[in-house]
Amino acid sequence: MSSDICGEPDLSKKVRYSRKEQEDRGEWEQREVDIYESTDDIRDNDTNFQAHEGGPQTQSPPSVQKGSFRCATLALRVLCLLMLAGIIILSICFGWNKSEYDKLHNSYIQFLDKVLDNMSQLQSSYDTLSQNNSDIQEEVKKLKEKIKDVTGNMTQLQSSYDKLSKNHSELQEEVKKLKEKIEGKWCPEGWRRFGCSCYFKSTESKTWSESRRDCWYKGADLVMINSKEEQEFVNEFGGFFWIGLRAKQTSGGSKWEWVDGSALTETFWAEGHGNPSSGSRGVCCDDSGRWTGSHYSESKTFICEK
Repeated sequence: MSSDICGEPDLSKKVRYSRKEQEDRGEWEQREVDIYESTDDIRDNDTNFQAHEGGPQTQSPPSVQKGSFRCATLALRVLCLLMLAGIIILSICFGWNKSEYDKLHNSYIQFLDKVLDNMSQLQSSYDTLSQNNSDIQEEVKKLKEKIKDVTGNMTQLQSSYDKLSKNHSELQEEVKKLKEKIEGKWCPEGWRRFGCSCYFKSTESKTWSESRRDCWYKGADLVMINSKEEQEFVNEFGGFFWIGLRAKQTSGGSKWEWVDGSALTETFWAEGHGNPSSGSRGVCCDDSGRWTGSHYSESKTFICEK
């Protein structure tokens, strides 16, 4: 029995015992203590038992040792409480940190969403700007080509202008010479002067071809009327006379032209006349001072101009 008691104690259990704390006060207390205090009592009982049975007696441990056990037990309890409090505090801190972490995580996710959205918008804007830039570059290229064409046209226009200016100067010089020549020129006897030309009215009647040949002999040709003023001047000679107008046959039909091959600039046809036909020649002037047409084989007077 002694060997059983002194054996390895079962620390997972607690025992209840009754002992007298203070005999002088007459108070008994029943407490529940750790297994270590129960072991001490077991050892006391075992000692008493051995003394009663005549076995070797052992001295009971002093009260100071028992107080040390109690202090150790109390310290362990306090330590456990502190550990429990620490665990609770750590749990609270962990929960708070977890909540803050969730908030930060959510904020971070929202921030990333905004950043991604902004990046998407920026990418879209960049693509649009790139497309616009490409379009602008294409337009600039086209404008450069147009400017190049315009520059080429301007160069050609400048060249043409220079030529026209040169021709204008030459024409002015020619006009000046002609004026000087006209001012010093006198028409031959029997000729009348109008503007820069001299005019001769025949008294003989001839065909259109003979009339023109006669004007050639005089160093002139049949009259060509190019203005209203000249028409009024020629009309002053009176009567019907040949002028240098003929109907020329072409592949598309007949058309009127002057003897020098130039086209008509102004016409003064009488009503019912003006349609060219083969063999037709121009005649001036009827009672209203208008042109008529006759066959070239008819005989009429004529007017020469030089």
